[in-house]
Amino acid sequence: MLWNCCLNKLLCFFLGVILSRLPNINGKTDTVKTNVLLLLADDAGFQMRSYLNKICQTPNLDKLAKESLLFNNAYTSVSSCSPSRSTILTGLPSHQNGMYGLHHGIHHFNSFDNVQSLPKILKRNNIRTGIIGKKHVGPNNVYPFDFAHTEENNSILQVGRNITYIKLLVREFLSQNKTQPFFLYVAFHDPHRCGHTHPEYGNFCEKFGNGDVGMGTIPDWNPIYYQWEQVKVPYYVQNTEAARRDIATQYTTISRLDKGVGLVLEELKNAGFKDNTLVIYTSDNGIPFPNGRTNLYDPERSYCEIIDISFIEPIENNTAIFASQTHHEVIMYYPMRAIRTKRHKLIHNINYRMPFPIDQDFYVSPTFQDILNKTRNHQSLPWYKTLKKYYQRPEWELYDLKYDPEELNNIASKVSAKVVLYI
Repeated sequence: MLWNCCLNKLLCFFLGVILSRLPNINGKTDTVKTNVLLLLADDAGFQMRSYLNKICQTPNLDKLAKESLLFNNAYTSVSSCSPSRSTILTGLPSHQNGMYGLHHGIHHFNSFDNVQSLPKILKRNNIRTGIIGKKHVGPNNVYPFDFAHTEENNSILQVGRNITYIKLLVREFLSQNKTQPFFLYVAFHDPHRCGHTHPEYGNFCEKFGNGDVGMGTIPDWNPIYYQWEQVKVPYYVQNTEAARRDIATQYTTISRLDKGVGLVLEELKNAGFKDNTLVIYTSDNGIPFPNGRTNLYDPERSYCEIIDISFIEPIENNTAIFASQTHHEVIMYYPMRAIRTKRHKLIHNINYRMPFPIDQDFYVSPTFQDILNKTRNHQSLPWYKTLKKYYQRPEWELYDLKYDPEELNNIASKVSAKVVLYI
């Protein structure tokens, strides 16, 4: 069964059920979910035991997964940070809500002023809203929160990665809620790369708060370190020492994210809201590695999703899901559209005559520099693609995912236009 699991549709469904205080589907009326806690990771993937990664230690996420509904076929509707977050908070694809690319800095993308976002709708229905961490959407009149501690009024390192500070902010928000239902959105900045903005803290800010000289200390975090030889390399990343070391530092940052999730859930329990709160954990998009973020291949669009619920209503068995990409950074104009069924995926690269643009933080990463240097020096590269094929893409890509799950054999030229349009 293929589930149309774009997070915007799931949130609209679950929030509609939960916040209207409907009883659960099995007829029990003693436990009614009146609140929602959304935990959003930044560029996270499947690095947890619950998704068969036995190396990266995530005890808190695994515990949540055991108590929850775990999605194996969940897909983001857009593979970029601000656009994805805008779909989460509006239920509209980015090309409909106006968030075509990144919100911050020189990129300055914003949703249209007439967009009705989730916090606006909830506020009209007397539901208190809060956001802690990375907001990365605008304008403020479209995305107003009653309680807001984000990069707009704090250091993103503090509200996005300092899990002790995040814990205290969650405690403050929950202490102000007595009887009013709430929607709390905790948007971690982990495990996003930071080598291009804060190189002193490492490629994934894995040194931030680790207790070393000049790195500060996060009291609630005991970093977990990994040897590069032991990490699990995804099939779409080259199997080299440079890439493995990059993944190892990502794992360390994921340990901070995992501990942060545990701290937030503990605050929820201590405040007495555990039994009447729907908890959702997911990511805005996939990991910042080759074929990951900013692409429409499966390694980017598929992502982990965990929903802690005591009931589930049947969802219509949709036959196709859709995705789009226009910008990431403001100069990265490479519009793409995609349709995915259970068996096939069709990608339309509209600006295909242009080389595929590489976002800044990934370009300077050890993984991409390794690909670049080995290609330039004509060295052996244990990767399932070449840099030329990664840059130069055809107008149409069509893959039979049953026989080609790695999306290597483009069969678009082998089928008629009528079939392509149908799929």
